[in-house]
Amino acid sequence: MTAAIGEIIQNGVIFDMKNWEAFPPDAGDIPQLIEQLFSILEERNIDYLLVGGVALLSYVEGRNTQDIDFVLSRVALNALPEIVISEENRDFVRGQFQELQIDLLLTQNPLFETVRNQYATQREFGKLQVRCATAEGLVLLKLYALPSLYRQAQFNRIGIYENDILLLLLNYTIDLDSIFEILTSHLLPTDLQELRNTISDIQNRIQQFQARQRILGDEE
Repeated sequence: MTAAIGEIIQNGVIFDMKNWEAFPPDAGDIPQLIEQLFSILEERNIDYLLVGGVALLSYVEGRNTQDIDFVLSRVALNALPEIVISEENRDFVRGQFQELQIDLLLTQNPLFETVRNQYATQREFGKLQVRCATAEGLVLLKLYALPSLYRQAQFNRIGIYENDILLLLLNYTIDLDSIFEILTSHLLPTDLQELRNTISDIQNRIQQFQARQRILGDEE
């Protein structure tokens, strides 16, 4: 069972030294905010899908996050006036639910709608059952995001996303052929080739990890 979402985000805020200016941040209200948010989603029958760092932590360890990410329709967003929008474009919205940052991937983007409809499962966070992206869905979203990050030279995020993909491929059987078949309808051929190169590099790293594990195992 994964830790409660409130605990995950609370720890992400508290242990991020960038948040320490004069005093450690006060993150004591976060678990209550998370409980309130998911109660609203349930009461209003909002068709959401949890993605991003929190979703990833239900599959692999070692990633801190301070916000919560959903795939959501624009209609559903209109039913959530408690989320105060600070940034938005055609596909993405960033907002605040009181002190909690929320990033939304809008289903008017066909790929995001595909992930919500075809790559969803139930995951347990503490005592909460949450509709969450599958491991395949997370890989699909991260691969889709990488070409834009490459163009913007956002090297920190590139490193995080590529490492997330590595950990998911290391721990789960992912049908990459199916994922690339979906991406073909949403990305340029040059982007797809670059992503295939990225996956090849990641798979080589996984093979190196496994080879070292065998060598060290033989030495014991």
